[in-house]
Amino acid sequence: MAPAQTLTDKFFEKDSGKQLKPNKANAYEDSVAENYNGKYRFAPIQEAEVSRAMIKRYFKTLYDRVISDVVIIGAGSSGLTCASQLASTRPDLKITIIEANVAPGGGAWLGGQLMTAMVIRKPAHQLLQEIGVPFEDEGAYVVVKHAALFTSTLLSRVLAMPNVVMMNATAVEDLIIVEDYAGQQRVAGVVTNWTLVALSHDTQSCMDPNTITCPVIVSATGHDGPMGAFTAKRLVSAGLLKELGNMRGLDMNRSEPTMVNNTREVAPGLIMAGMELSEHDGSNRMGPSFGGMIGSGIKAAHEALRVLESVNVVEGKVVSSV
Repeated sequence: MAPAQTLTDKFFEKDSGKQLKPNKANAYEDSVAENYNGKYRFAPIQEAEVSRAMIKRYFKTLYDRVISDVVIIGAGSSGLTCASQLASTRPDLKITIIEANVAPGGGAWLGGQLMTAMVIRKPAHQLLQEIGVPFEDEGAYVVVKHAALFTSTLLSRVLAMPNVVMMNATAVEDLIIVEDYAGQQRVAGVVTNWTLVALSHDTQSCMDPNTITCPVIVSATGHDGPMGAFTAKRLVSAGLLKELGNMRGLDMNRSEPTMVNNTREVAPGLIMAGMELSEHDGSNRMGPSFGGMIGSGIKAAHEALRVLESVNVVEGKVVSSV
C-alpha cells in the first residue's frame, strides 16, 4: 500500500496535479518562472522552511563560535578594517565580530555633519586601493564620493570571508576576566546578550547572558555614547584601569597618528583600537577624517597576531607563554 500523502507532498504539487520532480541542480527548478508580464512565480516553500533555514544556521554558528580565536567588539571602520586584515592574513582563525546595532558600520555611513563625502588622509587610502573603492586624489588626502561606498564595500568583503562571523544586534554586556598562568588578570572572553535584552534589564526580571571564550579581544566600540567606550569603562569598574582618560578636544593632526601609534594591548588579552582608545588614553578626537580609524584597525590586526603568537592556547584559553 502506498504511504498516505502528507501536507508537504500536497504543497509541492503543481496546479496540474503532478508532483515536482527533484533536480540535481535545483530541487524545484522547473517551478520557477521569472516572468514580469504577470506570470512571475517562486519555487514553492513553506513558512516553516524559512524559519528552519535561519534558525539552524544561526544557532550552529553560535554553538561553533562559543570558542573563537579572536573576538572583535564593534563593526565600525576600525573593527571592520581589523577583521579584513586579520581574516585575509590568517584564514585559519575563527574571527567573531559582535556589533550592538542592527546595522554594522558605526559612524562610517556618512562624513561629517551628516554630509556624504568621506575624507581619508594618506597613507590610509591604501586600503581603498586594496578593496577597490574609487576616490578623488587631493594630494595629502583622498575623497570617497559617499562614505557608504567605502563601508558597504568593506563590510561585503569581510562578510564574504569564510572564517568571519558577525553577530549584529548583539551587545557585549561584560568581559570574562580570569587569573592566567602567570597569576595576572587576563581578559579571556566576552559576555553577550541580544541588544534589545541588554537595553531591557531595568524593566524585566533577570535575563542571563551568554559567553564567548577567546584568547584575544579587539575592542573598537567608539567614543562615549549609548554603546561607546564600553570596554574602556568596564576596565575601570573592574579595577584593571585606574581611571578613564576621557577624550580631549579636537586636534586632527595630533589625534590620527596618536590613535594609530597607540593601538595596543591595553590589558592582557585585550587590544583597543579606534576612537575608544581616545577615551581610554585621554587623547584628542580627530574630527571628520577616517584615516586614523583605518590605520588603527590595521595595527590592531598586527597586535592580535602578535599576541596569538606569544601564547599557547587550549580550547580558547591561554595556558602558557611561548
